[in-house]
Amino acid sequence: MLDINFIRHNPEKVAEAAKNKRIEVDVDKILTLDKLCRELNTKSDALRAKRNEFTKEIQAAAGGKKEELRLSVQEIKKELTAIEDKMAEVKTELDGLLLTVPSVPDSDVPVGKTEDDNVELRKVGILRKFDFKPKDHLELCQDLDLLDTAGAVKVAGSRSYMLKNDGMLLQMAVTRYVVDFLVARGYMPVDASVLVRPSAMQGTGYFPIGKDQAYYIGEDDLFLAGTSEVSLVGRYTDEIMPAAKLPVKMVGLSTCFRREAGAAGRDTRGLYRVHQFQKVEQVIICKKDDADVYFAELLKNAEDILTSLGLPYRVALACTGEIGLGQTKKCEVETWMPSREGYCETHSCSKLGDFQARRLNIRYKDEGGVCFAHTLNNTAIASPRILIPILETYQNKDGSVSIPDVLVPYMGKKTIKAKG
Repeated sequence: MLDINFIRHNPEKVAEAAKNKRIEVDVDKILTLDKLCRELNTKSDALRAKRNEFTKEIQAAAGGKKEELRLSVQEIKKELTAIEDKMAEVKTELDGLLLTVPSVPDSDVPVGKTEDDNVELRKVGILRKFDFKPKDHLELCQDLDLLDTAGAVKVAGSRSYMLKNDGMLLQMAVTRYVVDFLVARGYMPVDASVLVRPSAMQGTGYFPIGKDQAYYIGEDDLFLAGTSEVSLVGRYTDEIMPAAKLPVKMVGLSTCFRREAGAAGRDTRGLYRVHQFQKVEQVIICKKDDADVYFAELLKNAEDILTSLGLPYRVALACTGEIGLGQTKKCEVETWMPSREGYCETHSCSKLGDFQARRLNIRYKDEGGVCFAHTLNNTAIASPRILIPILETYQNKDGSVSIPDVLVPYMGKKTIKAKG
Protein backbone atom coordinates (compact mmCIF):
# COMPACT_ATOMS: atom_id res chain seq x y z
CA MET A 1 0.00 0.00 0.00
CA LEU A 2 1.24 3.45 -0.86
CA ASP A 3 1.20 6.31 1.61
CA ILE A 4 -1.81 8.49 0.77
CA ASN A 5 0.43 11.55 1.16
CA PHE A 6 2.67 10.18 -1.60
CA ILE A 7 -0.34 9.73 -3.88
CA ARG A 8 -1.55 13.28 -3.13
CA HIS A 9 1.79 14.79 -4.10
CA ASN A 10 2.68 12.40 -6.95
CA PRO A 11 -0.55 11.55 -8.79
CA GLU A 12 1.10 11.50 -12.23
CA LYS A 13 3.86 9.17 -11.05
CA VAL A 14 1.32 6.79 -9.47
CA ALA A 15 -0.85 6.80 -12.60
CA GLU A 16 2.16 6.12 -14.79
CA ALA A 17 3.25 3.24 -12.55
CA ALA A 18 -0.21 1.68 -12.79
CA LYS A 19 -0.25 2.07 -16.56
CA ASN A 20 3.20 0.54 -16.94
CA LYS A 21 2.27 -2.34 -14.65
CA ARG A 22 -0.94 -2.88 -16.62
CA ILE A 23 -3.08 -2.38 -13.51
CA GLU A 24 -6.27 -0.34 -13.69
CA VAL A 25 -6.34 2.40 -11.05
CA ASP A 26 -8.48 5.54 -10.99
CA VAL A 27 -6.11 7.98 -9.30
CA ASP A 28 -8.49 10.91 -9.80
CA LYS A 29 -11.28 9.07 -8.00
CA ILE A 30 -8.93 8.20 -5.14
CA LEU A 31 -7.95 11.85 -4.75
CA THR A 32 -11.59 12.96 -4.92
CA LEU A 33 -12.61 10.49 -2.21
CA ASP A 34 -9.58 11.43 -0.13
CA LYS A 35 -10.50 15.12 -0.35
CA LEU A 36 -14.11 14.39 0.55
CA CYS A 37 -13.03 12.24 3.48
CA ARG A 38 -10.84 15.04 4.83
CA GLU A 39 -13.62 17.61 4.37
CA LEU A 40 -16.09 15.41 6.22
CA ASN A 41 -13.54 14.84 8.97
CA THR A 42 -13.06 18.62 9.35
CA LYS A 43 -16.81 19.11 9.59
CA SER A 44 -17.20 16.36 12.16
CA ASP A 45 -14.37 17.82 14.26
CA ALA A 46 -16.02 21.25 14.15
CA LEU A 47 -19.38 19.79 15.16
CA ARG A 48 -17.85 17.85 18.04
CA ALA A 49 -16.18 21.01 19.29
CA LYS A 50 -19.47 22.89 19.04
CA ARG A 51 -21.35 20.09 20.80
CA ASN A 52 -18.81 20.06 23.63
CA GLU A 53 -19.08 23.84 23.95
CA PHE A 54 -22.88 23.73 24.17
CA THR A 55 -22.75 20.84 26.63
CA LYS A 56 -20.61 22.93 28.98
CA GLU A 57 -22.95 25.92 28.59
CA ILE A 58 -25.95 23.77 29.51
CA GLN A 59 -24.50 23.23 32.97
CA ALA A 60 -24.53 26.98 33.66
CA ALA A 61 -27.72 27.85 31.79
CA ALA A 62 -31.22 27.99 33.19
CA GLY A 63 -34.81 27.91 31.98
CA GLY A 64 -35.46 28.48 28.29
CA LYS A 65 -31.79 28.93 27.47
CA LYS A 66 -30.94 25.48 28.82
CA GLU A 67 -33.71 23.88 26.76
CA GLU A 68 -32.56 25.77 23.66
CA LEU A 69 -29.03 24.48 24.12
CA ARG A 70 -30.27 20.93 24.63
CA LEU A 71 -32.19 21.07 21.37
CA SER A 72 -29.10 22.45 19.63
CA VAL A 73 -26.99 19.56 20.96
CA GLN A 74 -29.58 17.05 19.68
CA GLU A 75 -29.51 18.64 16.23
CA ILE A 76 -25.71 18.54 16.24
CA LYS A 77 -25.77 14.85 17.19
CA LYS A 78 -28.09 14.08 14.26
CA GLU A 79 -25.91 16.04 11.86
CA LEU A 80 -22.78 14.41 13.27
CA THR A 81 -24.25 10.94 12.88
CA ALA A 82 -25.11 11.64 9.24
CA ILE A 83 -21.61 12.95 8.54
CA GLU A 84 -19.94 10.01 10.29
CA ASP A 85 -22.08 7.53 8.35
CA LYS A 86 -21.14 9.25 5.09
CA MET A 87 -17.48 9.37 6.12
CA ALA A 88 -17.50 5.65 6.90
CA GLU A 89 -19.01 4.94 3.49
CA VAL A 90 -16.43 7.11 1.71
CA LYS A 91 -13.55 5.68 3.70
CA THR A 92 -14.59 2.12 2.92
CA GLU A 93 -14.61 2.90 -0.79
CA LEU A 94 -11.32 4.79 -0.53
CA ASP A 95 -9.59 1.99 1.42
CA GLY A 96 -10.75 -0.54 -1.15
CA LEU A 97 -9.29 1.50 -4.00
CA LEU A 98 -6.02 2.08 -2.12
CA LEU A 99 -5.53 -1.70 -1.93
CA THR A 100 -5.34 -1.78 -5.73
CA VAL A 101 -2.73 0.98 -6.11
CA PRO A 102 0.61 -0.51 -7.19
CA SER A 103 4.00 0.47 -5.89
CA VAL A 104 6.18 2.63 -8.11
CA PRO A 105 8.91 0.62 -9.89
CA ASP A 106 12.55 1.46 -9.29
CA SER A 107 14.12 3.78 -11.86
CA ASP A 108 16.19 0.97 -13.42
CA VAL A 109 13.16 -1.23 -14.16
CA PRO A 110 12.60 -1.34 -17.95
CA VAL A 111 9.20 -0.29 -19.25
CA GLY A 112 7.51 -3.12 -21.12
CA LYS A 113 4.43 -5.31 -21.41
CA THR A 114 5.49 -8.96 -21.52
CA GLU A 115 8.42 -11.23 -20.68
CA ASP A 116 9.77 -10.46 -24.15
CA ASP A 117 10.56 -6.99 -22.81
CA ASN A 118 12.59 -8.30 -19.87
CA VAL A 119 16.27 -7.42 -20.00
CA GLU A 120 18.74 -10.28 -19.83
CA LEU A 121 21.51 -9.59 -17.32
CA ARG A 122 23.60 -12.75 -17.67
CA LYS A 123 23.74 -16.40 -18.61
CA VAL A 124 25.66 -18.81 -16.43
CA GLY A 125 26.70 -22.41 -17.14
CA ILE A 126 27.29 -24.51 -20.23
CA LEU A 127 24.38 -26.22 -21.94
CA ARG A 128 24.84 -29.95 -22.15
CA LYS A 129 25.27 -31.45 -25.61
CA PHE A 130 23.87 -34.97 -25.73
CA ASP A 131 25.48 -37.71 -27.81
CA PHE A 132 22.19 -39.60 -27.74
CA LYS A 133 18.53 -38.69 -28.14
CA PRO A 134 17.54 -37.30 -24.75
CA LYS A 135 14.19 -38.01 -23.12
CA ASP A 136 11.97 -35.41 -21.54
CA HIS A 137 11.20 -35.55 -17.83
CA LEU A 138 7.91 -37.38 -18.30
CA GLU A 139 9.55 -40.17 -20.28
CA LEU A 140 12.24 -40.43 -17.62
CA CYS A 141 9.66 -40.49 -14.84
CA GLN A 142 7.73 -43.24 -16.60
CA ASP A 143 10.78 -45.38 -17.37
CA LEU A 144 12.21 -44.96 -13.87
CA ASP A 145 8.83 -45.28 -12.09
CA LEU A 146 9.07 -41.87 -10.42
CA LEU A 147 5.60 -40.49 -11.02
CA ASP A 148 1.95 -41.51 -10.79
CA THR A 149 -0.06 -39.02 -12.83
CA ALA A 150 -3.04 -41.22 -13.61
CA GLY A 151 -3.60 -42.02 -9.95
CA ALA A 152 -3.29 -38.36 -8.95
CA VAL A 153 -5.79 -37.26 -11.60
CA LYS A 154 -8.17 -39.96 -10.41
CA VAL A 155 -7.95 -38.52 -6.89
CA ALA A 156 -7.60 -34.76 -7.49
CA GLY A 157 -8.26 -33.95 -11.14
CA SER A 158 -6.17 -32.18 -13.74
CA ARG A 159 -2.75 -30.66 -13.04
CA SER A 160 -2.27 -33.19 -10.24
CA TYR A 161 0.64 -35.55 -9.70
CA MET A 162 2.11 -37.92 -7.14
CA LEU A 163 5.84 -38.43 -7.00
CA LYS A 164 6.87 -41.89 -5.87
CA ASN A 165 9.93 -44.02 -5.24
CA ASP A 166 13.11 -42.09 -6.11
CA GLY A 167 10.98 -39.26 -7.48
CA MET A 168 9.69 -38.48 -4.01
CA LEU A 169 13.11 -38.99 -2.48
CA LEU A 170 14.72 -36.65 -5.03
CA GLN A 171 12.21 -33.94 -4.14
CA MET A 172 12.91 -34.43 -0.44
CA ALA A 173 16.66 -34.37 -1.14
CA VAL A 174 16.67 -31.11 -3.08
CA THR A 175 14.35 -29.28 -0.67
CA ARG A 176 16.30 -30.41 2.40
CA TYR A 177 19.61 -29.57 0.73
CA VAL A 178 18.41 -26.03 -0.02
CA VAL A 179 17.08 -25.53 3.51
CA ASP A 180 20.46 -26.62 4.92
CA PHE A 181 22.22 -24.38 2.38
CA LEU A 182 20.36 -21.28 3.60
CA VAL A 183 20.49 -22.17 7.30
CA ALA A 184 24.28 -22.26 6.90
CA ARG A 185 24.03 -18.70 5.56
CA GLY A 186 22.19 -17.48 8.64
CA TYR A 187 18.54 -17.91 7.67
CA MET A 188 16.05 -19.06 10.30
CA PRO A 189 14.20 -22.21 9.16
CA VAL A 190 10.42 -22.03 9.49
CA ASP A 191 7.82 -24.70 8.84
CA ALA A 192 5.31 -22.20 7.52
CA SER A 193 1.55 -22.42 7.92
CA VAL A 194 -0.28 -23.06 4.66
CA LEU A 195 -3.64 -22.06 6.14
CA VAL A 196 -3.84 -18.28 6.38
CA ARG A 197 -6.41 -15.62 7.16
CA PRO A 198 -7.72 -13.23 4.49
CA SER A 199 -5.93 -10.40 6.31
CA ALA A 200 -2.57 -12.11 5.72
CA MET A 201 -3.27 -12.53 2.01
CA GLN A 202 -4.42 -8.93 1.73
CA GLY A 203 -1.54 -7.66 3.82
CA THR A 204 1.09 -9.33 1.65
CA GLY A 205 -0.56 -8.01 -1.50
CA TYR A 206 -2.11 -11.19 -2.89
CA PHE A 207 -5.63 -9.81 -2.36
CA PRO A 208 -7.76 -8.26 -3.72
CA ILE A 209 -5.97 -8.63 -7.06
CA GLY A 210 -5.12 -12.30 -7.47
CA LYS A 211 -7.85 -13.61 -5.20
CA ASP A 212 -9.04 -15.87 -7.99
CA GLN A 213 -5.78 -17.82 -7.73
CA ALA A 214 -6.34 -18.95 -4.13
CA TYR A 215 -8.19 -21.96 -2.75
CA TYR A 216 -10.74 -20.97 -0.10
CA ILE A 217 -12.03 -22.90 2.91
CA GLY A 218 -15.35 -21.21 3.56
CA GLU A 219 -16.30 -22.91 6.82
CA ASP A 220 -13.23 -21.45 8.52
CA ASP A 221 -12.71 -18.32 6.40
CA LEU A 222 -9.16 -19.45 5.61
CA PHE A 223 -7.14 -19.69 2.41
CA LEU A 224 -4.45 -22.08 1.23
CA ALA A 225 -1.36 -19.96 0.62
CA GLY A 226 0.46 -19.99 -2.70
CA THR A 227 3.77 -19.22 -0.98
CA SER A 228 5.14 -19.32 2.55
CA GLU A 229 5.94 -15.62 2.14
CA VAL A 230 2.38 -14.95 3.31
CA SER A 231 2.99 -16.64 6.67
CA LEU A 232 6.58 -15.50 7.10
CA VAL A 233 5.81 -11.82 6.55
CA GLY A 234 2.33 -11.92 8.07
CA ARG A 235 3.71 -13.31 11.33
CA TYR A 236 5.14 -9.83 12.09
CA THR A 237 1.84 -7.97 11.67
CA ASP A 238 1.44 -4.97 14.04
CA GLU A 239 4.94 -5.39 15.49
CA ILE A 240 7.51 -2.69 16.17
CA MET A 241 10.98 -4.23 16.21
CA PRO A 242 14.18 -2.68 17.52
CA ALA A 243 16.40 -1.78 14.57
CA ALA A 244 19.12 -3.92 16.13
CA LYS A 245 16.95 -7.01 15.55
CA LEU A 246 16.94 -6.43 11.80
CA PRO A 247 17.33 -7.94 9.34
CA VAL A 248 15.04 -10.89 9.96
CA LYS A 249 16.13 -13.61 7.54
CA MET A 250 13.89 -16.62 7.12
CA VAL A 251 13.79 -19.73 4.96
CA GLY A 252 10.31 -21.22 4.84
CA LEU A 253 9.37 -24.70 3.70
CA SER A 254 5.77 -25.37 2.78
CA THR A 255 3.37 -26.98 0.41
CA CYS A 256 1.92 -24.29 -1.85
CA PHE A 257 -1.43 -24.14 -3.64
CA ARG A 258 -2.44 -22.16 -6.72
CA ARG A 259 -5.58 -22.53 -8.78
CA GLU A 260 -3.80 -21.38 -11.95
CA ALA A 261 -6.98 -19.56 -12.96
CA GLY A 262 -6.63 -18.21 -16.48
CA ALA A 263 -3.91 -20.74 -17.33
CA ALA A 264 -6.19 -23.19 -19.13
CA GLY A 265 -4.28 -24.98 -21.85
CA ARG A 266 -0.89 -23.61 -20.76
CA ASP A 267 1.90 -26.05 -19.88
CA THR A 268 -0.57 -28.86 -19.23
CA ARG A 269 1.95 -31.58 -20.02
CA GLY A 270 4.29 -32.63 -17.27
CA LEU A 271 5.33 -31.08 -14.00
CA TYR A 272 5.84 -27.47 -15.03
CA ARG A 273 2.49 -25.94 -14.00
CA VAL A 274 0.59 -27.72 -11.23
CA HIS A 275 -1.89 -26.84 -8.49
CA GLN A 276 0.17 -28.12 -5.55
CA PHE A 277 3.93 -27.98 -5.09
CA GLN A 278 6.70 -27.84 -2.52
CA LYS A 279 8.68 -24.64 -2.17
CA VAL A 280 11.56 -23.35 -0.13
CA GLU A 281 11.20 -19.57 0.11
CA GLN A 282 13.64 -16.88 1.21
CA VAL A 283 12.20 -13.86 3.01
CA ILE A 284 13.96 -10.84 4.51
CA ILE A 285 12.51 -8.01 6.60
CA CYS A 286 14.98 -5.15 6.91
CA LYS A 287 15.56 -1.44 7.40
CA LYS A 288 14.63 0.74 4.46
CA ASP A 289 18.20 1.70 3.60
CA ASP A 290 19.36 -1.92 3.39
CA ALA A 291 16.90 -3.28 0.85
CA ASP A 292 19.19 -3.12 -2.19
CA VAL A 293 21.91 -5.02 -0.37
CA TYR A 294 19.56 -7.82 0.58
CA PHE A 295 17.99 -7.94 -2.86
CA ALA A 296 21.44 -8.75 -4.21
CA GLU A 297 21.94 -11.32 -1.44
CA LEU A 298 18.69 -13.15 -2.18
CA LEU A 299 19.50 -13.24 -5.87
CA LYS A 300 23.01 -14.55 -5.21
CA ASN A 301 21.64 -17.29 -2.96
CA ALA A 302 19.41 -18.56 -5.75
CA GLU A 303 22.23 -18.43 -8.29
CA ASP A 304 24.63 -20.21 -5.94
CA ILE A 305 22.07 -22.97 -5.38
CA LEU A 306 21.66 -23.54 -9.12
CA THR A 307 25.43 -23.43 -9.64
CA SER A 308 25.93 -26.01 -6.89
CA LEU A 309 23.35 -28.23 -8.62
CA GLY A 310 25.24 -27.86 -11.89
CA LEU A 311 22.27 -26.36 -13.74
CA PRO A 312 22.72 -23.65 -16.41
CA TYR A 313 20.53 -20.58 -15.92
CA ARG A 314 19.99 -16.99 -16.93
CA VAL A 315 18.99 -13.90 -14.96
CA ALA A 316 16.62 -11.31 -16.38
CA LEU A 317 15.46 -7.97 -15.02
CA ALA A 318 11.66 -8.02 -15.28
CA CYS A 319 9.93 -5.18 -17.10
CA THR A 320 7.11 -3.14 -15.59
CA GLY A 321 4.39 -5.31 -17.14
CA GLU A 322 5.85 -8.42 -15.54
CA ILE A 323 6.19 -7.21 -11.95
CA GLY A 324 3.33 -7.45 -9.50
CA LEU A 325 1.25 -5.03 -7.52
CA GLY A 326 3.69 -4.54 -4.66
CA GLN A 327 7.03 -5.20 -6.30
CA THR A 328 9.32 -2.28 -7.00
CA LYS A 329 11.85 -4.53 -8.73
CA LYS A 330 12.02 -8.15 -9.77
CA CYS A 331 14.65 -10.42 -11.26
CA GLU A 332 13.63 -13.72 -12.76
CA VAL A 333 16.04 -16.63 -12.64
CA GLU A 334 15.36 -19.10 -15.42
CA THR A 335 16.87 -22.57 -15.53
CA TRP A 336 17.67 -24.34 -18.79
CA MET A 337 15.21 -27.16 -19.51
CA PRO A 338 16.44 -29.33 -22.40
CA SER A 339 13.02 -30.66 -23.46
CA ARG A 340 11.59 -27.14 -23.63
CA GLU A 341 14.70 -25.92 -25.44
CA GLY A 342 14.80 -22.79 -23.39
CA TYR A 343 15.36 -21.05 -20.09
CA CYS A 344 12.23 -21.29 -17.95
CA GLU A 345 11.40 -19.44 -14.74
CA THR A 346 12.29 -21.28 -11.54
CA HIS A 347 12.99 -18.34 -9.19
CA SER A 348 11.52 -14.87 -8.72
CA CYS A 349 13.49 -12.34 -6.66
CA SER A 350 11.33 -9.44 -5.47
CA LYS A 351 11.87 -6.16 -3.67
CA LEU A 352 8.66 -4.64 -2.27
CA GLY A 353 9.78 -1.54 -0.41
CA ASP A 354 7.40 -0.76 2.47
CA PHE A 355 4.36 -1.94 0.46
CA GLN A 356 3.64 -5.03 2.59
CA ALA A 357 4.81 -3.40 5.81
CA ARG A 358 2.27 -0.58 5.47
CA ARG A 359 -0.56 -3.01 4.84
CA LEU A 360 0.48 -5.18 7.80
CA ASN A 361 1.78 -2.37 10.03
CA ILE A 362 5.27 -3.86 10.41
CA ARG A 363 7.66 -1.27 11.79
CA TYR A 364 11.03 -0.83 13.43
CA LYS A 365 12.43 1.77 15.80
CA ASP A 366 15.83 3.41 15.53
CA GLU A 367 17.38 6.70 16.55
CA GLY A 368 15.31 8.46 13.89
CA GLY A 369 12.01 7.22 15.25
CA VAL A 370 9.56 4.57 14.08
CA CYS A 371 9.67 3.57 10.39
CA PHE A 372 7.95 1.03 8.21
CA ALA A 373 10.16 -1.96 7.45
CA HIS A 374 11.01 -3.14 3.93
CA THR A 375 10.39 -6.69 2.73
CA LEU A 376 11.98 -8.89 0.09
CA ASN A 377 11.59 -12.46 -1.06
CA ASN A 378 12.95 -14.96 -3.53
CA THR A 379 12.35 -18.58 -4.36
CA ALA A 380 15.11 -20.83 -3.09
CA ILE A 381 13.79 -23.92 -4.85
CA ALA A 382 10.37 -25.08 -6.04
CA SER A 383 9.50 -28.69 -6.80
CA PRO A 384 8.44 -30.47 -8.91
CA ARG A 385 9.41 -27.76 -11.43
CA ILE A 386 13.10 -27.95 -10.51
CA LEU A 387 13.02 -31.73 -11.08
CA ILE A 388 12.54 -31.06 -14.79
CA PRO A 389 16.04 -29.65 -15.40
CA ILE A 390 17.65 -32.03 -12.89
CA LEU A 391 16.24 -35.17 -14.50
CA GLU A 392 16.71 -33.99 -18.07
CA THR A 393 20.20 -32.55 -17.62
CA TYR A 394 21.59 -35.49 -15.66
CA GLN A 395 20.11 -38.32 -17.76
CA ASN A 396 22.40 -40.96 -19.18
CA LYS A 397 22.41 -42.94 -22.41
CA ASP A 398 21.34 -46.12 -20.61
CA GLY A 399 18.19 -44.40 -19.33
CA SER A 400 19.45 -43.82 -15.80
CA VAL A 401 19.80 -40.41 -14.14
CA SER A 402 22.86 -39.33 -12.21
CA ILE A 403 22.31 -37.49 -8.94
CA PRO A 404 23.96 -34.05 -8.64
CA ASP A 405 26.94 -34.40 -6.30
CA VAL A 406 25.50 -32.13 -3.61
CA LEU A 407 22.36 -34.26 -3.40
CA VAL A 408 24.11 -37.65 -3.14
CA PRO A 409 24.37 -37.51 0.69
CA TYR A 410 20.63 -36.80 0.87
CA MET A 411 19.66 -39.51 -1.62
CA GLY A 412 22.08 -42.13 -0.37
CA LYS A 413 22.89 -43.10 -3.95
CA LYS A 414 24.59 -41.67 -7.01
CA THR A 415 22.22 -42.88 -9.70
CA ILE A 416 18.53 -43.46 -10.24
CA LYS A 417 18.10 -46.63 -12.28
CA ALA A 418 15.14 -48.51 -13.65
CA LYS A 419 14.01 -51.31 -11.42
CA GLY A 420 14.99 -54.52 -12.98
